[in-house]
Amino acid sequence: QVQLVESGGGLVQAGGSLRLSCVASGRTFSAVAMGWFRQAPGKEREGVAAINWSGRSTRYADSVQGRFTISRDNAKNTVYLQMNSLKPEDTGVYYCGRDSQMYRAIATIVRGDFDSWGQGTQVTVSS
Repeated sequence: QVQLVESGGGLVQAGGSLRLSCVASGRTFSAVAMGWFRQAPGKEREGVAAINWSGRSTRYADSVQGRFTISRDNAKNTVYLQMNSLKPEDTGVYYCGRDSQMYRAIATIVRGDFDSWGQGTQVTVSS
């Protein structure tokens, strides 16, 4: 059973930064893509960023391109999301997800490709 544990959320003013972390259990972490998703109240969970198994390929939602950076450390079974220039519309619960298929190339961020989720970490950006 894969477990994902997110941390690093909090309250920040607009223009500020946060760094989220997600630690995964299991021995196949280095073989799967990882993603960050977020869900605002009353809205669907949306893909924010994804990174392939090696870390050499990343994808971002248009709304965060240029402000967020996803990275991973396979030796630590950890994926990160550096969020800069935060906006109030970035507010939501952020979840990390684990791809259900090993060595999949990521062309776009598809929620259905991810089948394991953490408990989420709240990010609140005040104006």
